[in-house]
Amino acid sequence: VQLVESGGGSVQAGGSLRLSCQASGKPGCMGWFRQRPGAEREGVAAVFPGAGVTYYADSVKGRFTISRDAKNTISLQMNSLKSDDTALYYCATNAANFVFWGQGTQVTVS
Repeated sequence: VQLVESGGGSVQAGGSLRLSCQASGKPGCMGWFRQRPGAEREGVAAVFPGAGVTYYADSVKGRFTISRDAKNTISLQMNSLKSDDTALYYCATNAANFVFWGQGTQVTVS
């Protein structure tokens, strides 16, 4: 499985950004993680295949929305961004008992 991310960038607090991640192969659950400066990587949002059940970290509930299309592309719409959302965001998926990661995309909120 390969993951190709796009989106990210710099925005002022209160603004919005959209991240996308396209997966090749047969991904399972897909989601976004982030690593803030000086912190461990943490889960942000995930979407399961099939029924499309979603999961959100408490810190982003009501502000971020994850979606998945039939071609295994996921998007993360991020609204009302805060400086605490500044991080390197990674797309990830599990397949064949492995976890695959994207290269990461920077989100900076000032």
